[in-house]
Amino acid sequence: MRFSVFKISLFFLFVINSVSTIAQDDRAQLPLALRNAYFGVSIGSINYDFGASQFMAHAPAGYTFNSVDVNHPAVRLVLYGYEFNKYLSAQLTYMRPVSWVFYYYNTDLAQNTRSSVWMNVGGLTLKPQLPITDRISLNGEFGLGIVTRHGFSDSKDNPIIKGVTYASVLMGAGVNYHINDNWQLTLSTAYTPQKKSVDQPATTFIGVGFNYKLKTVSDKKLQKGAETGYTNPKQWLQIGYSSNILGYGVNNTLEKAVLFWGGDAEVYRGLSLTYQRNIFHSAKYFALDWGITAASWQTKGAGTGLSNPNKQDFFTLSVFPVARFNFLHTRPLDAYFYYSVAGPTYISKRIIDGNDTGEHFTFQDTMGAGVFFGENRNWNAEIEIGHYSNGNIFPQNAAVKIPLSLNVGYAF
Repeated sequence: MRFSVFKISLFFLFVINSVSTIAQDDRAQLPLALRNAYFGVSIGSINYDFGASQFMAHAPAGYTFNSVDVNHPAVRLVLYGYEFNKYLSAQLTYMRPVSWVFYYYNTDLAQNTRSSVWMNVGGLTLKPQLPITDRISLNGEFGLGIVTRHGFSDSKDNPIIKGVTYASVLMGAGVNYHINDNWQLTLSTAYTPQKKSVDQPATTFIGVGFNYKLKTVSDKKLQKGAETGYTNPKQWLQIGYSSNILGYGVNNTLEKAVLFWGGDAEVYRGLSLTYQRNIFHSAKYFALDWGITAASWQTKGAGTGLSNPNKQDFFTLSVFPVARFNFLHTRPLDAYFYYSVAGPTYISKRIIDGNDTGEHFTFQDTMGAGVFFGENRNWNAEIEIGHYSNGNIFPQNAAVKIPLSLNVGYAF
């Protein structure tokens, strides 16, 4: 299950603000775009009236509708929110069910066939707020919604539930309880109207959750960070090599644990060149970076063996954010774990090993571990896995799986 976000997030703001983030001390303070920014999660119930009418409108002769399961548990993420003042905010959101809608039907070849309908709603909205007390506030929400639906087809590849992506109105309301300056409990609703021309029912969501607001780092914490003596590399270049010589066990294990994503197309080997720059670091443990990667890939292909004629070559160009957790500081090295999602990417091929990845626009995700070492922490090494998919913003979204990669670099 690809539980990825409507993968457009705060990396744009990282890139914009990193231009002005030059001095070492400046990186100990949050970039302007993250001061008064907030992020959030709501868990609740989603509902849309999928049923027999959508199926019967386009099912061919010999197809009989049996039933439909609409799974209601859902999540809504605030990928990036910004509070202009206590009366107005703006936010970028992503909403989807935990499990898809499933249709059950008979065909002239098989009984009780099951097919799924994927649904996602992304949003860019304004959020007016009305304080009632020091801790309780009400809010409305209104703006742009992007509805994406991945449907299914008959045996001749004629759509029964058609895949669509379209713009809509997104509106909602909520009640908020402010625990302190950072944490806020939320009860919220969201709604997109019906679109009859594509047989899309109205979508409603109600959920409970929390928002976390970032604050400017205090002078006390800045001083504490300066006294640690830790070296925080400013920028670095890396060369990476990927290979499936060890298989895809790490990818598959983390996918089953719902910690990362897999892929339909599998890379056999690849070569990458990366530039990465730090834009924020805390006193000890946390850092935010952004980077640019150009990579060339060769797929495993449909057959087996080194001489497999079905292997395909393609390339990618990505800009990406990185959340880095520095869990170990020692005299010879500093070790870290990192996670990167929503890196906007150009991918040179849409059909890879017979899998339709959607459009030439997709997203890069990586996770891994690394070290900075040497007296001035000039040297760098990482091991990572990767993934490309468009986060279901297009109806077709076969993903690409990148096996273990070794990256080595130099910081300056």
